[in-house]
Amino acid sequence: MSSSALASAVPARAHHLPAAGCAAAAVVLLVALPAALGDLGRLAAVIVLQLGLVLVWVLVTGIQGFAGSLTVGAAAAVAADLVLVLPARPAMGGLLTVFGVSFLAAVLQQMVRRPRPELVASLAGTALLLAVTGALATLLLLGRADAGQGRALVALLAVGAALVVGHLADLVLPRPQLADGVPCGLLGLLLAVVAGAVVTVLGRGVSGTVDALAAVIYGAVLGGVAGLVSLVASYIVVEAETTQPPDGEQPPPVWALAVIQGVLPLAACGPVALALQSVL
Repeated sequence: MSSSALASAVPARAHHLPAAGCAAAAVVLLVALPAALGDLGRLAAVIVLQLGLVLVWVLVTGIQGFAGSLTVGAAAAVAADLVLVLPARPAMGGLLTVFGVSFLAAVLQQMVRRPRPELVASLAGTALLLAVTGALATLLLLGRADAGQGRALVALLAVGAALVVGHLADLVLPRPQLADGVPCGLLGLLLAVVAGAVVTVLGRGVSGTVDALAAVIYGAVLGGVAGLVSLVASYIVVEAETTQPPDGEQPPPVWALAVIQGVLPLAACGPVALALQSVL
């Protein structure tokens, strides 16, 4: 599916605005449901994002074995959530078992289908999907850490601000371009870093971070990770747009592409935010 030069088939407005809206909606979901329902609401929000991403990932990336890939991805998402919710003192190590068993299930699922076109590409896409659903599950620990709800709230808002600002900046001026054919520029990435840092500094009273420098580092790292993974998601989306679908099939809808652009960077920031909490 890769090529040396891509050209998006969707206008810049349709590329960035739905993605910014999806990122904002995902953050609102992760903030509002825990505020209303506590840990149950956090679990519900994470499951919604995981299952939504599993569906659109299989649709957009063209993983072969549609039903089997959906089943493996959904089961891995639920298992990752359970190992972080059921224990009284959950630990990240529980995800290793989920990753191991899920990857074995993905290998078996790909090997038993007949015929087996694009076996390696499908297995690689499924492996990345398993990693992303596991990363989303770490958001369950973000709110249960010693830093509490305040730090989780500020982290989510920082990531959301970074993604929205980055997309809006790329809509206005995607320069200097960071990848051929992808409407994303260095300015958007830099502003995403700044937006993340501004939110964490302004939210020090809520998060309990006394040191201003620590708050700046926390937000800048989250903004940088969100911006970089957003660039990767944009590349995936442009590649999906430019790939000719098989006869009789429709190209992926814009909303599905927006889910990947909005949720994938958020997932990548989950483990990073959790790690930063322990050192800052």
